[in-house]
Amino acid sequence: MRRVFGLGETVLDIVFKDGQPLTAKAGGSVLNALVSLARMGHECHFISELGQDKVGGIITNFLGENKVGIGYVQQYKQGQSAVAMAFLNKDNDAEYEFYKNYPPERLTGPLPDFKPDDILLFGSSYAIAPAIRKQVCQIVKHAQECGCIIVYDPNFRKKHDESQALYLNYLKENFAFADMVRGSNEDFDNIYAATASDQVFSDIKNNCDNLVYTASKHGVFLQSPKIKKHYAVEQIKTVSTIGAGDNFNAGLIHGILQTQINKKNMSSLNQENWDYLINCGIKCAAEVCQSLDNYVPKGFGIANS
Repeated sequence: MRRVFGLGETVLDIVFKDGQPLTAKAGGSVLNALVSLARMGHECHFISELGQDKVGGIITNFLGENKVGIGYVQQYKQGQSAVAMAFLNKDNDAEYEFYKNYPPERLTGPLPDFKPDDILLFGSSYAIAPAIRKQVCQIVKHAQECGCIIVYDPNFRKKHDESQALYLNYLKENFAFADMVRGSNEDFDNIYAATASDQVFSDIKNNCDNLVYTASKHGVFLQSPKIKKHYAVEQIKTVSTIGAGDNFNAGLIHGILQTQINKKNMSSLNQENWDYLINCGIKCAAEVCQSLDNYVPKGFGIANS
């Protein structure tokens, strides 16, 4: 069985509505995707870090219950597990505040035993954090050398950060690692002040062949060497947008595994391939948007047709 690895941060999401806490969930962009993929029957392994505290215990127990491997999750004695406060507005879109206390030494574990055509998903602020940039690059380069399919989600929310120039350099390096970039219109507005997929693809196509650009109710835009296409999305009653993009990533990866797409043909997918992958992404994202969970329910499936 081909495996899915995810490299990203671990947080406990505490969700608020009208100033009151609604629920607390293990979270983090990559974690959300891995849990959904494991619930759809795929072998998943998490590469991350957390503290040896009660929050860390909640998260590791949850990952174990959902059959996500934690052999590459570093549990440190110094510092604390991260917490994210998610505040839902009137449209149930989330705004975040993060509380993090990391130790000086991070991501010091062994490199994963990647195999050809395994899949590595990485992204978010974790993939451009200066404190662990060297370790992140080492892991992603190792995956590349081992022949993994690499999926990158910038999930970039730092539009006016003082380190913008440094982040842009890291983002370009990450695009070059990837076989597929999946990002939202908000991400690329923050990165390039870009408001259309054509503009984004012109900026990244020399680094990555495949762009999946999601624009909420305005649909999904695909740009690849051979295909340019827009996909409409069904309007739904949204309960929470937390995990929507993460689960779109999970759907894309599920589609790659279901259709047995390998590293060699990632740059030459036909329209039928892309239609299936995008459809999987849309279905997973829509499912999560209609609940307060960050992941699809156990036993969730997508038909092969």
